[in-house]
Amino acid sequence: MVKAIRVHEYGTPEVMKWEDVEIGEPKSGEIKVKIKAIGVNFLDIYMRKGLVHDFTPPLPYTPGLESAGVVIAVGTDVTTCKVGDMVAYANYPVSAYAEEQILPADRVVPVPASIDPIIAAAVIFKGLTAEVLVRRCFKVGPGHTILYHAAAGGVGSLACQWANALGATVIGTVSTKAKAVQAKEDGCHHVIIYKEENFVDRVMEITSGKGVDVVYESIGKDTFEGSMACLKVRGHMVVFGMASGEHEPLRFQKVAEKGIYYTAPTIMLYTKERHELLAASEELFSNIEKGVLRVRVNHKYPLSQAAQAHSDMESQKTTGSIVLLPDASSYLVVESIE
Repeated sequence: MVKAIRVHEYGTPEVMKWEDVEIGEPKSGEIKVKIKAIGVNFLDIYMRKGLVHDFTPPLPYTPGLESAGVVIAVGTDVTTCKVGDMVAYANYPVSAYAEEQILPADRVVPVPASIDPIIAAAVIFKGLTAEVLVRRCFKVGPGHTILYHAAAGGVGSLACQWANALGATVIGTVSTKAKAVQAKEDGCHHVIIYKEENFVDRVMEITSGKGVDVVYESIGKDTFEGSMACLKVRGHMVVFGMASGEHEPLRFQKVAEKGIYYTAPTIMLYTKERHELLAASEELFSNIEKGVLRVRVNHKYPLSQAAQAHSDMESQKTTGSIVLLPDASSYLVVESIE
């Protein structure tokens, strides 16, 4: 038996319970991993609330979409890793909030020796998301101007650094002055505190009325209409979240006014083949090793306090990445860097 977080009903963070579970042994093509660290993502919150039924396992389930740890057992027909390897995974299966985990061997990637497993767990889902956003959904490069909402978040921190390194002009929105400082450090050339300024007016001022090439939209209902207004003709709307709720349905006339391109990517669609997953993760880890990307692990919680981590994230009390640590003996209190 191992300890894990279990969700028996949808709802507030308090529905997550700290329980004993039996995970068994790996079958053919599977591995068992002793988890060193677990990343927390907004998708975990959407699932806990029951907002994304198509992506959420049946109740009861163990949440979590990214982790890093050491392989402690392998099933038959596994050739991609061995006992003792440090590996990380992102996306599916949903089961990361646990001390140990059974994973498909072909969905884990090797973690370079130079990268701490806490960093790997904090970055693998968010970093692969950033890679999809700036390298494939819309291939960011010199001459582009982008608008990124929630620029101080876990994905935002990475995507803004990456877009800056690729030569784009980066406009980021944040909720507080403290987050504005971080966003500036993470590559935003212009930072808009949306609670104090009208972001549409500021974007049009910054771009001399032209608008931006692409908007990375993860807020949803509260910002979507404004985001559409910020796009230039034939601009790209990349929607990958709905923190404030799902946006209103698209109207043909609204899209046709500017010939807007709309896409809603997921990691799975862009890493479905193992060679895609390996290429994306290698580029991600390489950029970390070269210093192109700085991973902000600003908050660490014992795994047993996952409910507190969710509460803080939903209350906009966090910046950068959040990790849960199964070995709570080293973290008797929540560690935070504001």
